[in-house]
Formats: sequence, C-alpha cells, structure tokens
Amino acid sequence: MNYRHAFHAGNFADVVKHVALARILAYLGRKDAPYRVIDIHAGAGLYDLAGDEAERTGEWRGGIGAVLQAQFTPQVTELLAPWIDAVQAVNRAGDGAAHGEPLRYYPGSPLLAQALSRPQDRLLFCETVPPVRDALSEAVGKDARAKVLAVDGWQALNAYLPPKERRGVVLIDPPFEDAREFARMADALIEAYRRWATGIYAVWYPIKDVRAVDAFRREIERARIPKTLNIQFDLRAVRQADALSGCGLLIINPPFTLVDELRLALGALAKVLATDGAGRVRVGWLTPER
Repeated sequence: MNYRHAFHAGNFADVVKHVALARILAYLGRKDAPYRVIDIHAGAGLYDLAGDEAERTGEWRGGIGAVLQAQFTPQVTELLAPWIDAVQAVNRAGDGAAHGEPLRYYPGSPLLAQALSRPQDRLLFCETVPPVRDALSEAVGKDARAKVLAVDGWQALNAYLPPKERRGVVLIDPPFEDAREFARMADALIEAYRRWATGIYAVWYPIKDVRAVDAFRREIERARIPKTLNIQFDLRAVRQADALSGCGLLIINPPFTLVDELRLALGALAKVLATDGAGRVRVGWLTPER
C-alpha cells in the first residue's frame, strides 16, 4: 500500500486518528507539567484541499467535510471541539474555502499538536523527504517549542526516548510503502516501550491486508505490553479490496478517560462517515492492565 498523504488528507482515517490524538493531548494538558509530542512520520503538516492530489480523490469530503455538515449531541460536540477548532483555525488564517467548499486547508498531526499544546510543551517532528520536510518547516513556522528533523523516524525512537519531560505521546503513522512495514512497526514499538514504558504510544494502521494486521496484533500481544487499547473503524460492513475502507489505532498507556470518550465520539462518527449505512467502531483491550 502506498499511502501518500496529500491524496488522503482529511479523509475518514485522518478523522479517526486526529480525534484520538486531540483527546490524548487534551488529557495531557490537564496537568501543568510539560509533555513531549514525538511524531516520527510527520508529513507536510498542512494540506491544500484544492491542490491536485486532494482534488483528484476528493476523500476529504467524506471525512472532515461530512463531519462539519453533521449534527451531534452536545457531549459528542464537546469531545470533537479541540480537533475541529484546530481545523477551523488554519482556515481562518488561510485564504478561504476551496471553490465554495467549507474548507481550503487541513492540518496534519504536527499542526494539530502545535495548536493544542502549551508554551511549556515540546514538539519533535521527523520527516526525511526533503520537499515534504520543507513544507512542514514552513507550516510549523518559527515556533520555539517545535523541531523539524531530517531523521528517520524509526531511528528517532532510539535517539529521543525517553524524553526529558517524562510525559508525552509518540505518534507512529508510517506510509506503508513497504510490505514489511507491519513487522518493522511491531519491532520498533516493542523496543520503544522497553526504553520508555510510561509514555503514550498512538499507532495508526490501515486495514487492507488482514493477515498482516492480525500478525502485527499478535506480535504486540506476545510482547505482553500491558494497557494496550485497540480501535478498529470500518466504513462499511464488507471491506473493499481496491479501497481503504477500514483503519485501526493501537494505543499503549491510554489516558483512563480515553476508552469512554472514543466509544462515544467514534461511534457517532461511524454513523456520519459510513458509506453503506453500516459503519462500525470497536474499542477494546488488546492487552489489559496487569
């Protein structure tokens, strides 16, 4: 699978990933102590929904576009607010909507983290592709809290864990251009946890090759990493072989509030984003607390 993000920015998978990340950051922000965000496959940071790539697929219209047009209960609206506010902020700062659409830009995880973090927090973004890294540096701007590094994300887990803040989240969202990506991700995650067992890890993965997904989950189970939450989000009852219609998140050491929050928020989003009326979300423990 080649997941070039400019084609898919703001789609249902971004919605799932970014709602979860926003809730994690909201929880970390409850305490005054600083935290660190490490995004090891950061991408460009900001995506033009009127650009050639996004226009070619139009996937954002079935993701963030559909969310903005939906009505939610007050409780769900409150849970989604930090993420939606960050999306709307980059559009207020930009040059308006695209061809009459509700949005022109969509923020990737680096800009979402930047928007939701505080002056005392620190942000580390890794990106090895030069033009993408240049775009990320421009999107992040002159923010003293943030560093954009030309460092391989997998190597960054060895170099920058544990962070001196001792609190924080590591976001792992590789491009899945290599058939061995799931195996590499399992090995890297297990080693990262060994180095920093108290950190929060949020791992996004596509659900297309079910055997690879199952093998990845079994590897994490065999490692006996406690408090590992698994979220599976499906757009339809039957998966399509030629399209991404499901994704997952593996979250190690989730905030104690996160399970109930995601069941409520993602359950409501499944009804909005479903393509055949049968969207579903499952939130459960892969490995519980010891």
